[in-house]
Amino acid sequence: MFTFRRRTLSRLIFITFFGLFLRWLLSPPPTHSKSQSHQIVEHNFIERATRPDKSLNVKRHPFLQSRMGRDERDDMFSALIQDGARDYWERFQLPYIINKDTASTDAQHVLTAIDQLLSLNGWVAALCPTLTRPFGQNKREGAYDDLIRENHLYYIAIVIHSADHFLVDQLAVIVQMAKRLGTDNLFVSMLDYDSNDSTETLTDLCEAVLTLLGVPFRIRRVPGMTQDPSAAYYPLEEAHMRNLALEPLQELQLKRNIKFARVIWLKGFTCPNDILETIKISFANEAAMVCGMDWAEHNGFFIFSDRWRTRDIEGDQFRQSKSSSKPDAVPPRDKQGAIRYAQHLPFQVFCCESGTHVVDPSQSYYKGVSYRSGTDYQNLSRSESVGLREPDAPCLDSSQAWFCRDLWVRSARDAMNEVDLANGAAAMRKRDVIEVAARDPMMDGALKARRDAGAAAVPVKPRDAVKVQVGSGEEEVNDDATDRRKKGKADEDANAGSDYDAMSVEDGGEIVPPPEVGRLSIPNSVFRPARILVNPRCPTTYAGVSHTQLARDLFGEGDDDALHIVGKYVLEDWEGAPESFVCQEQRQTGGRKATKTQRRLGFSIHDELQRPPV
Repeated sequence: MFTFRRRTLSRLIFITFFGLFLRWLLSPPPTHSKSQSHQIVEHNFIERATRPDKSLNVKRHPFLQSRMGRDERDDMFSALIQDGARDYWERFQLPYIINKDTASTDAQHVLTAIDQLLSLNGWVAALCPTLTRPFGQNKREGAYDDLIRENHLYYIAIVIHSADHFLVDQLAVIVQMAKRLGTDNLFVSMLDYDSNDSTETLTDLCEAVLTLLGVPFRIRRVPGMTQDPSAAYYPLEEAHMRNLALEPLQELQLKRNIKFARVIWLKGFTCPNDILETIKISFANEAAMVCGMDWAEHNGFFIFSDRWRTRDIEGDQFRQSKSSSKPDAVPPRDKQGAIRYAQHLPFQVFCCESGTHVVDPSQSYYKGVSYRSGTDYQNLSRSESVGLREPDAPCLDSSQAWFCRDLWVRSARDAMNEVDLANGAAAMRKRDVIEVAARDPMMDGALKARRDAGAAAVPVKPRDAVKVQVGSGEEEVNDDATDRRKKGKADEDANAGSDYDAMSVEDGGEIVPPPEVGRLSIPNSVFRPARILVNPRCPTTYAGVSHTQLARDLFGEGDDDALHIVGKYVLEDWEGAPESFVCQEQRQTGGRKATKTQRRLGFSIHDELQRPPV
């Protein structure tokens, strides 16, 4: 009898330990503190051994909805709000809950309430479908059905800094995008950076709406990098904020092997259809980045805004043009960009970020490209002196401008790596040829000849002269054509950055010195270009009925149905990076309003490739 009991006890202990082992094996890694409860959970052992779950279903994975940094302290209104919520629940909700069959009706009431709430604010829900757009895109049924059927995953990122005046409208856009693309295909990352208005309260509203709709999200509030805003270096803050907003993107890839097809940076007010079209242009061109255009209302008209981060394909700043400007004064200064802008067609740029923009993470974030800024700025909050900077010192411009230059270098590096893998020893000889060219400028023509002949020793796609359909005419586009355009009738301020729009010297404006940039020994056109585009049909602005006037200025009174261009979304030829660009930089701390200066600075992809990757 004693032996039987001992065996029974041994079996119970074994079963207990075996059950605990299975529970440990099947359960995800535990979080060790309350502050870590927001973290995305890794796959457990069984999931890794069988088939990892890559879905964004919040019912199955509650950790996909998290809130970080909320101020949980009670205030003078806390008791009042709690009493009101309890009274609403007990009098208007609880008496009508009969059984589980009423759950769907209750859910529908909630969705209807959300629609009513969001449609009453601004123009996003009410006026977007009625705004005029070229090519009849608003009238075509199922214009984006093919995009929706692809079932891609999209990451929506928003950085908010005291912007309660448009956050609800942005939430309305997210809700409409979720309806079109599916709640399981979106992840929303909201970063509230040191806001001092009602943004924190409105993010509570965003959390409630996204929770009820089942949209995955992380809403996070973080303090400023310094208590004194005037002591902050804005490009560093900007890079810090954007990288924080992208943290869930990296976590989902590392912990759950979930990769997103596109990242949508939502800025200002942008209609959902315009965002969908920008996404479509991004896929059609396999573009690293496609930007909209940001328009600010000023004295009854609209001007192009956010020129600090935008450069055309020749490296010049966009003009601060009116939305109703004539073709010879449109924002892009380069001839090809101006022609395509006038036809409402996407055009290539050196850098952009104006308004809402779409980034391909497979060409950027997943390859280690992040946002960064210059480091040798002067901190005015300290008694430190900074010596004179060299004329070719790195540009202390916006984090987006650094990001664009990193995209160009990353594209060239990827092309060289592909050739190395494909050709092995031949790739080593290719580098020898390029190094010889660096010592002998006469080899530049030979390199171009080999490239145009399709020689594998040059790490770029061959780009012969092609004729691109632009409007009702054609234009030959190749390196020689580019040179001819640049040697033609030049814009008076083509090399002066924004001096065209700046104040006169008599009014306190700055004299911009002419460029002092020599010809590169290895031209940037030898390397594979980064595909960065601007979609002029995606305007971003502030809320208000005046957005209708902006649409009329840009697109006229009716749909441009007469313009039928085959492959209008696709850019047929891609130019290399410019050999110089206008550097508009912030050399000192002082927050967003700090003084900025500008100069012309050379840009050599070959020189950048010699440096170790950032």
